[in-house]
Formats: sequence, structure tokens, C-alpha cells
Amino acid sequence: MTIRRFSATAFAAALLIPGLAACNDTGTAGAGASATPAASGSIAPSGTPAGEAKQALLDSTNAIRDGNFRFTMSGAGSTAEGQVHEPSQSAEMRMTIGDPSSDLMMKLDLIHYKPDSWVKLELGGKAAASVPGLKNLNLGKYQHLDQTRIKGNRALGFDFDKVDPAGSAVLTQGVTEVRKTGEGTYAGTVDVSKAAEAGSLDPAVITALGAQAQSVPFTAKVDPQGRLSELVLQIPAAGQSAAQDVKITYTDYGNAAAAQKPPADQVAEAPAELYNLFN
Repeated sequence: MTIRRFSATAFAAALLIPGLAACNDTGTAGAGASATPAASGSIAPSGTPAGEAKQALLDSTNAIRDGNFRFTMSGAGSTAEGQVHEPSQSAEMRMTIGDPSSDLMMKLDLIHYKPDSWVKLELGGKAAASVPGLKNLNLGKYQHLDQTRIKGNRALGFDFDKVDPAGSAVLTQGVTEVRKTGEGTYAGTVDVSKAAEAGSLDPAVITALGAQAQSVPFTAKVDPQGRLSELVLQIPAAGQSAAQDVKITYTDYGNAAAAQKPPADQVAEAPAELYNLFN
């Protein structure tokens, strides 16, 4: 395997789906399960009209905008977890892409404490030694990032005006059919072709899905306060990607902790090789 660089897109793709597989847990095996949603406007078994069910889902993402929560994401062999704490303008995300048996495994610990950001990088797998500039990557240290070099970079940057790493508000706006399946639970379909900017889906996977992207099955849960607690997208097989579940969870609304800045003796300035890896 020849490694040239990790693009932000490939990173995201590895992170949350077969595309962000990027953010996923090694595929919840029932990925292909269908949700058998009720037709739009129909009445769910619980007696809740579909229109009310969709509005409940849309409203469930409102609390995310307050920027005070913990989250997890999992997908095709990758996982992510962290917290956002807008009151302190800080956030942290820990990600694992692949495993030691993969050609390349990557672990990232990203800390954002406005106006600074740091990343700690670990590499493993059979092809790790082939990563360009490996000896200059300061592995094992937190690398201080130049904000001018990561602006707009979805792999290394963080936008405190868009605090949700998974973009669940955008995803729920793409819901095409939905029904309430129980107390605080929903199922339906979502048009992910309209949600590429959500950040939790790899655009390449959306393209590979073709027409299937317009009706991807999902399930969702809300907590007793009506806030989104779980969203699972059941991504069908497409191209070279197997069927996968992409799972996003939210907890500790209003009770997340501020991120901790890394100790000064564990910090180095990020070299050019690090930026090249993610550009």
C-alpha cells in the first residue's frame, strides 16, 4: 500500500461512514436493516401524525446549538468521542481509525481552546512506516496548530459557530418519512444527498449511493426532555463500501466539562509534514 497523504475527505470518510466510517464503530452488523417507515403524513401506531414526529425530531436538535454536551460517533471500523463546551470556547475529540491489523491505523486527540488548537497523533499498522515525513511528525506529543493553516480543514479545525461535529440538525432536516415507534423513539428515512455539509457523511459515499441516498433508513431516540440522544443511519452497501451503521449519540447536555489544555512540556509546534498529511 502506498501512502501519499490523508486528505480531510478521506479522513472524514474513514471517520464516520463507510465514509465517516470515520466516526464509527466497527460497523454495527445490522447495518442493512430497514426501518419500514410510514408514509409521510400517515399515522404511526402510537397515533402520532408523521408531521408531528418530524417536528419533534427537528426540535430535538435545538439543545445541541447551546454547545454544551458530550458525543460519540461510530461507523466503518472507526470511532470518535468527545465534548463541546461553548461557554469556555473549548472542545476535545478523540478518534481511532482502523485497528492494528489494518494497513494503517490512526489515533488522534484533538483539543481546541480558542484561539488555540493542538493534535496528538499516533500511527500504527503495516504501512505506518510509509507515511511521508514520519520522522518529523512529533508522534507522542501534542502539536500546536497554526490557525491560519487549518482554517476550513474539517479534519483539524473546529468552528464554534457550528458546534455539532456530526451535523445532526442538518441530517434531520433531510428526513423524508418518519413515524414514532414508541416513547421517545422514531424510525424513517432521510435524504442524505441533501446533508453532505453535515460532516458525518463522506461525500464520496453519498455519490456512490446514487438514488439510494434519497431514502436511507434511520432510527432515533430522544431523552425525557425531548433532546436527541441517538441517531443511527443504516447506510446500504455502495461501490466498494459494505453496508454500515453510522451511530451518533449525545449525552450530558448542559453538563459537559471544559477541555484541558495540554501541559507545556508535552507540546511542540506542528511541522509542515503534519499539515501536508491532512491537506
